Amino acid sequence: MTTEQNDRTPLAGVLAANAVSVTGNSLTLIGVPWFALETTGSPGKAGLVAFFAAVPVVLAAVAGGPVIDRLGRRRVSITSDLVCGLALTAIPLLHQTGLLRFWMLCALMAVTGLFHAPGEMARHVLVPDLAGRAGTSLTRAASLYDAVARGARMTGAAIAGLLVAFMGPGTVLYVDAATFAVSALLVTATLRGVPSAEPLREGPRLSVARYRADLREGYSFLFRARLMLGIMVMVMVTNGLSQSWSSVLLPVHAREELGGPAAQGLLVSVFAGCALAGALLYGAIGERLPRRAVFTAGFLIGGAPPYVVAALTDTTAPLLVTLAASGFGVGVLNPILTTVAYEQVPDELRSRVMGASTAGVLLTTPLGGLVAGLLVERVGLTATLLGIGALYFLATLSPMVFPAWRGMDTPRRTGPADGTADGPAEDVSRTEPSTPAPAPEPAGTPPRR
Repeated sequence: MTTEQNDRTPLAGVLAANAVSVTGNSLTLIGVPWFALETTGSPGKAGLVAFFAAVPVVLAAVAGGPVIDRLGRRRVSITSDLVCGLALTAIPLLHQTGLLRFWMLCALMAVTGLFHAPGEMARHVLVPDLAGRAGTSLTRAASLYDAVARGARMTGAAIAGLLVAFMGPGTVLYVDAATFAVSALLVTATLRGVPSAEPLREGPRLSVARYRADLREGYSFLFRARLMLGIMVMVMVTNGLSQSWSSVLLPVHAREELGGPAAQGLLVSVFAGCALAGALLYGAIGERLPRRAVFTAGFLIGGAPPYVVAALTDTTAPLLVTLAASGFGVGVLNPILTTVAYEQVPDELRSRVMGASTAGVLLTTPLGGLVAGLLVERVGLTATLLGIGALYFLATLSPMVFPAWRGMDTPRRTGPADGTADGPAEDVSRTEPSTPAPAPEPAGTPPRR
């Protein structure tokens, strides 16, 4: 094994940067909804803030893949973190000076949404190359990447709940901004000189025509695979429903029934801790298990139950137990989707295909918080929870209904940059929500940065 193939520093740096970044996302998950609720007093306006934060994520994902390749994954990650950190810092600063208006809050959250998706995507697509440099298997690297994120989410949620309860949501946003700076420093220090992190040098100079061609190439690869399309549609639906939980339903439930943000922080931490355990367990034994069966079981356990239990109880303990089981089920999802995607998508297309699939799975997230906020104000929290839980359950039946999902258990390596497989049957592509959601998580975060 060569020295380059045994170089673990770049992978460790990306894992550390992602841990810091996801910790910050957990702070945002709790801090921003509570900041919106405290400053406006309206679940509908809190949902509107979530809407303006999510729409730019979709736009960035739609068009960002070719940009990431041309500018370089390292450069995009650093720029993304710095811009998002400045935008988050501005929110409490403007509030403290009495200058913050509701439209400014929406605009600043839109800036973070526009920039955090490319940064998350840029780090995520590096994992296969960095795993090879570190001498570790793809399945283990994907599971480790997700496990680190789960652990960071657990820690960040606990810290955020306490900070909001004792120091106010504005303090949480300052701390969140600091995590962006730390993430940028880690990427700067550990990815210097890594070829796959640098700008794409080969091929014609970037132009409008070339950009359109690159973008079209990613979408063409994505839509040629029936399994990929099925996963994308399923996760698109569940991401919108999950956004309603994290941005509106859980904060409102915690405020009205559970005693405040500390309870919310505890629930999200327990969920994330159990999801971490699920991801680690899958990393240890997942290569020996049938992917479709494990994926389906994980989704059924992790999807609808929290909504139903929250609708039927006004105490923390039953929801805590439910979220523990739900987190464990959700923990296996991202490693499966990530492994399948890394196996199938060529490196030279990975940013473009991931951008296209991320855009697809995030299409519904802008509506999740907005619709949930309006429904809570019109039909009440309980009816909204039960209705969304029912939709979630129906969505998670997809792997048992459609034959294309059988391809999840027969992974195939794609040919070079054309989306064709080395053998018969369908090909698979990147479908995990990035980052940012990433993945479908009832008590998780908005799309991860």
